[in-house]
Amino acid sequence: MLTILGFVMIATFLVLIMMKKMSPMGALVLIPALFCVLVGKGAHLGDYVLDGVGDLAPTAAMLMFAIIYFGVMIDVGLFDPIVRLILRFCKADPMRVVVGTAILAAIVSLDGDGSTTFMITVSAMVPLYRRLKMSLVVMTGVAATANGVMNTLPWGGPTARAATALKVDATDIFVPMIPALAVGLLFVVALAYGLGLRERKRLGVLTLDDVTAGDPEQVLVGAGTGGKGTKAAKATKGGKGGKAGRTGGGAGSGTGGPAADAPDAPDAPDAPDAPDAPDVPGVSDDDEFKGLDPHRATLRPKLYWFNAALTVALLTLMIMETLPIPVLFLLAAAIALTVNFPHMPDQKARIAAHAENVVNVSGMVFAAAVFTGVLTGTGMVEHMARWLVDGVPEGMGPHMALVTGVLSLPLTYFMSNDGFYFGIVPILAEAGAAHGVSAVEIARASIAGQALHMSSPLVPAVYVLVGMAKVEFGDHTRFTVKWAALTSLVVLAAALAFGII
Repeated sequence: MLTILGFVMIATFLVLIMMKKMSPMGALVLIPALFCVLVGKGAHLGDYVLDGVGDLAPTAAMLMFAIIYFGVMIDVGLFDPIVRLILRFCKADPMRVVVGTAILAAIVSLDGDGSTTFMITVSAMVPLYRRLKMSLVVMTGVAATANGVMNTLPWGGPTARAATALKVDATDIFVPMIPALAVGLLFVVALAYGLGLRERKRLGVLTLDDVTAGDPEQVLVGAGTGGKGTKAAKATKGGKGGKAGRTGGGAGSGTGGPAADAPDAPDAPDAPDAPDAPDVPGVSDDDEFKGLDPHRATLRPKLYWFNAALTVALLTLMIMETLPIPVLFLLAAAIALTVNFPHMPDQKARIAAHAENVVNVSGMVFAAAVFTGVLTGTGMVEHMARWLVDGVPEGMGPHMALVTGVLSLPLTYFMSNDGFYFGIVPILAEAGAAHGVSAVEIARASIAGQALHMSSPLVPAVYVLVGMAKVEFGDHTRFTVKWAALTSLVVLAAALAFGII
């Protein structure tokens, strides 16, 4: 009965948020509370919730101070060079923008922390997506999937958990899996390329000849021409004292054709933007470009190298695990605020500027604590996992590594990494050992599902991603799950093809 109720509870949650019948925060709290009563353990709801909150409180604290820290770093201009570099590559081409998103997310993921990756990626890419009227769900989906593949780094968490649970060396797990993970990462880039081509077809493309001149963040966007070849007119800056040429019409308006190029000709009035297609979620309706103002008052160019050194030191200490991550972010946020904004009113203003993100993300984490607390406390997650493991046919014993890889997709999506690696993987390893399958093979296969895991409603970092991008969690889930699951299967298939498992 607990098995059935567990699956029904998760299905109810996913259906309601994807259909937008409930907010994610409301669904994370009310649905598990209802099912806790249905299983006859309503009297223990308070204990389950407090246990869940206790488990996730360090994560909520880490996210709170991480948002403040990286928010301050964005304010003072630490990431402005990254934005300029991305703009040089992307040149207002939707295909390049999506591929750039995947590459940026993968590179930043080297720090091993999903929340950090999403904060940097969203901060750098959201202005471009909004200005080009691209689908923000494409950005969140590509970023989450790329980060999921990179989350398998030994200092990222899953690999270390698998090594600890099965008493094997993390190096023996990760190093042989590098070819398979590389294939998975290449697949993410190929996926980004395909999604980018789809966005280019929908919106058109504008190439800027001088994107880095003047204020590189102020990207001009032209019209996509109608028909099959969606190639837009080219915008260039005029000569000394001249004006920038514009294409007539908004993004995707299909009006094509350059405006007058004469130096003294007035700018042609922009045609009204075409309405967004109803089947494209996450498309910004903002007419105003909300990018990084290159002249904002919060810039601290004289402190650039201090802030860069502070950030490198923070990431290094995180990887070395010198102190708990929440403590590191707390100290770093305090240092960043004090050095960059020594006056108290300025510090209060910076904290207030990022308060919305702090409240939204921290609130979502504590709401998720209710979900995980009930799922674990009532025993539903244990019954669900054992039901899946017991359902493995006896003849699959010699192929337990493959079974583990396949099961890692749903199990790491519906439960925490701790629950999977410390509760389920040892059972799978024991079953595999009876048929001659080594523990290290089971451990390697167990990390195949991480691309999907990073979009799980039980992963706090995903709320940073959708919260900062202002994307509905249901839209993100509906778009991302199929691509993330496919990426995980590609990693698993590559591991089999290379004889890694």
